[in-house]
Amino acid sequence: MAASIRLGRRGVFIALRAIKPNKLTVHNRLITQNKCQRTVGWNGSGFRQLFQSPSVCAGVAPLKVQMPALSPTMEEGNIVKWLKKEGDEVAAGDALCEIETDKAVVIMESNDDGILAKILVQEGSRGVRLGTLIALMVGEGEDWKQVEIPVLEPITPSTAPPTAADSAPPLTSTPAASALKQLRLSPAARHILDTHGLDPQLAKATGPRGLITKEDALQLLNQSDKGRPAPPSAAVAPPPPPTAPSVTVSPPIAPSTGRPTFPPVSVPGKPGMPGTFTEIPASNVRRVIAQRLTQSKSTIPHAYASVDCDLGAVMKLRKQLATENIKVSVNDFIIKAAAVSLREMPEVNVMWSGEGPQALDFIHISIAVATPRGLITPIIKDAANKGLQEIAATAKALAQKARDGKLLPEEYQGGSFSISNLGMFGISEFSAVINPPQACILAVGGPRAELTLAPQDPDGPVLRTQQLITVTLSSDGRLVDDELASRFLEKFRSNLEQPQRASLP
Repeated sequence: MAASIRLGRRGVFIALRAIKPNKLTVHNRLITQNKCQRTVGWNGSGFRQLFQSPSVCAGVAPLKVQMPALSPTMEEGNIVKWLKKEGDEVAAGDALCEIETDKAVVIMESNDDGILAKILVQEGSRGVRLGTLIALMVGEGEDWKQVEIPVLEPITPSTAPPTAADSAPPLTSTPAASALKQLRLSPAARHILDTHGLDPQLAKATGPRGLITKEDALQLLNQSDKGRPAPPSAAVAPPPPPTAPSVTVSPPIAPSTGRPTFPPVSVPGKPGMPGTFTEIPASNVRRVIAQRLTQSKSTIPHAYASVDCDLGAVMKLRKQLATENIKVSVNDFIIKAAAVSLREMPEVNVMWSGEGPQALDFIHISIAVATPRGLITPIIKDAANKGLQEIAATAKALAQKARDGKLLPEEYQGGSFSISNLGMFGISEFSAVINPPQACILAVGGPRAELTLAPQDPDGPVLRTQQLITVTLSSDGRLVDDELASRFLEKFRSNLEQPQRASLP
């Protein structure tokens, strides 16, 4: 018995010498776990504490997978779909899940090799903050079922210590501050509560992120009506004639103006009553669009200039290319003409930073694409040096990826000039909002036929039909003044009306 104990202790010392600090291999971890199980009944308290320590006898140490920042303006994301299941092997670069950012649905790739051990944030989860732990992985060859799951701390921090939260004094000292910080009301709910003099803190919030909705306010109003002991009209009823109580006891009737005393509740599946509405939660993309549009119109001094362009030469060249089985659109000619104009006038290819103007050494054209999630602007990089065929193929592929929500961050970030074309929707002309920090955006309307007088002809003036489009340049007045904008539009019109001169093909 003593010999076996000595042999066991000698094997333990040999195993400990082979272990490097903080670098336990799978083999060594198994050895220490087996030794730990064999020495459970041994009275050596020092070795027992060593083998039962979390660093040696605990489960498999995890590789943490956190919510990444997939765009510069991203603050939170939504887990759309997990592409791997628990127990699946994962290699570096494999797709783990689809995340909806403030721009698009982006595929998150793994940075490590291993096994997906535990999914902590399930599909459909919304508003996941950056840095939140969403999954756990283990190294190759390790038992993923034995992964250590860390204790997830609550996201909302508490300013008071736990012991103070259980005591009575905090109930009277902190309710006002904590309630005011977390109180969020919709406009309709605020109107109802203010009209009837109800305390918003008594309402039970059922909206997203603790929002008190119109239905919550109406429920509080109904509860307050039921809780009243008796209507005041009952006490005043005896003095008037006998017919008066019947009028005051009847249920409240809308005033002569037809406006109800409070907005009625809309019933799903039935036509809405007058004055009702339905609150639609905004997606991440829609919230960012609202923020950027507000930022653009409130911080950028917009200036507008318009010009008509003749598409006759473009249409003629387009037909010639079609005979060679080269399919390009009018928008491809516009992209190329704008890029060439920016190359010839680099003073327009600028953007505004916190310290002032910045001249750009690249020409990346952002094209506006409408998607079910909102407007997004994929980028055609180095458009001035691309041919029409390459521009057409790139624009088509990017537009399809944008509608499918599969754009990569580098495919919609970093543009220097934007183009928005609503001609296919029958819009003749419009003005677009600048996409900060860019300096300009070109709004393109649809083509229209107009009769004009041809140049002097031996037989006299002749009427001819022209295909015209109106383009409107929205420019940042701090960077591109009216004179510079006018010269740029003149250069753009010349390049578009003479595609061979601009080497468009």
